[in-house]
Amino acid sequence: MGLSLEEDHVAILDQILETLLVERADVLVIAGDVFDRASPPNSSIRQFNRFLKRVAEETEAAVVMISGNHDSGDRIEAMSVFSTASRVLVRGIADAVETPLVLRDERGEVAFSALPFSYEYAAREVFGDEGISAPADVIAAQISAARGQVPEGARWVVVAHAFVAGGAVGEVERALTRVGGIETVPSDVFDGADYVALGHLHEPQEVGARHIRYSGAPLAFGFDEAGNEKSMTVVDLTAEGVEIRTVPFRPIRQVRSLTGAFSDLLAGTSSEDFIQAILTDENPLIDPMKRLRATYPNACHLAYARQARALETKLLGSGRTAVTPIEMVGDFMKVVRGREPNAAEVAIVADKLHSATSGEEQT
Repeated sequence: MGLSLEEDHVAILDQILETLLVERADVLVIAGDVFDRASPPNSSIRQFNRFLKRVAEETEAAVVMISGNHDSGDRIEAMSVFSTASRVLVRGIADAVETPLVLRDERGEVAFSALPFSYEYAAREVFGDEGISAPADVIAAQISAARGQVPEGARWVVVAHAFVAGGAVGEVERALTRVGGIETVPSDVFDGADYVALGHLHEPQEVGARHIRYSGAPLAFGFDEAGNEKSMTVVDLTAEGVEIRTVPFRPIRQVRSLTGAFSDLLAGTSSEDFIQAILTDENPLIDPMKRLRATYPNACHLAYARQARALETKLLGSGRTAVTPIEMVGDFMKVVRGREPNAAEVAIVADKLHSATSGEEQT
């Protein structure tokens, strides 16, 4: 919403580095959506590169990183060019041969398979399979390609970017497929893996099984995440399986939603948090956001409660007992375009509806 998160990211990246040192971590896993868009600002790229440099110089941790649906796969792939192969596995683009990073501890080998996000059309070309039509098919093809590269007897960690069935989704996650497509992936596609580190959903959570887990986003990126504790997941591969715990992050600013009369919010305690203000005043106010920022410098969204009530009433049908198909299309156009359909558009809808109900074939 136009406010910089650079300082917020500095604080969290420092805490990640601190945890790597305290835990003496062997591997740092970054499961996609490194950036929020394919062409991030140069300041973000520099900040992330400085972080990776510190990980390489100040810790013993290897890095396993994949691209997510927000990233440019080519940009993430380019980060692997000058990496040390024994300590780094960076994957931005799907490949028919998913070679793992193989590390060793006192109990033997551990293979890390990094499966970057890929849309269906790209995966069809990579795997030579025209039957790939959904994210579940993409993941299944990647898992099949990766499974054959895992050394016999090695424990297997899979890093993937997907919406696994049963996950709790927030308001800012971007869809992974076309409108109307099925974007969920069944958890059993990961059968055989000792641990699955997932990216995409912002809330820390396990899905399908205890060892299949999202670490979640490091910061709150939407007001629906207000009050959610963000964390990083620490995983120990033990003789009995996996031990999983979380290390909470300490953000310098919270995301909060405040509801009340404008005068009451103005009289509140000054705060640097990111604020969404929901005003209960019935009448519009003059430049309320500017005045609110005197108390809340990082206020970034304002709405009136009456607008939310009006929308809720509209969605409930405003008491109408029956809605015709033409009325339904008209309501949809008012929401999408902000206007009623004109006479020509109503005629087109009526003609198509008549053809459909009379069984005429459409061209």
